[in-house]
Amino acid sequence: MIGPGTGVRVYLACGPTDMRKGIAGLAAAAQEVLRQDPCSGAVFAFRGRQGDRLKLLTWDGQGFCLYYKVLERGRFPWPSRADGTARLTAAQLAMLWEGIDWRRPSWSAPPQRVA
Repeated sequence: MIGPGTGVRVYLACGPTDMRKGIAGLAAAAQEVLRQDPCSGAVFAFRGRQGDRLKLLTWDGQGFCLYYKVLERGRFPWPSRADGTARLTAAQLAMLWEGIDWRRPSWSAPPQRVA
């Protein structure tokens, strides 16, 4: 994925989103549901009801970019609808895009000291 920079703001729309929505519908959801300016350069993430589909919407300065991913197996980790909106870092967004649970990443053990 051609991704955003490290300092980008990422907003998740908690709860399911209608995945039939295109750029205009998702931009409207970013403005009305998330209360953010869709042209701010932030990344807005939306997940479908079944949890296997993810759409990311961002403004690159010239127009909107829409990224869409469907998992063959599994579900994207997502906060409940009651959480409203969640903020992620660019690293957490990268984990989300790969289907890794960004809320509980599994880190490997630290390196052992050699002799």
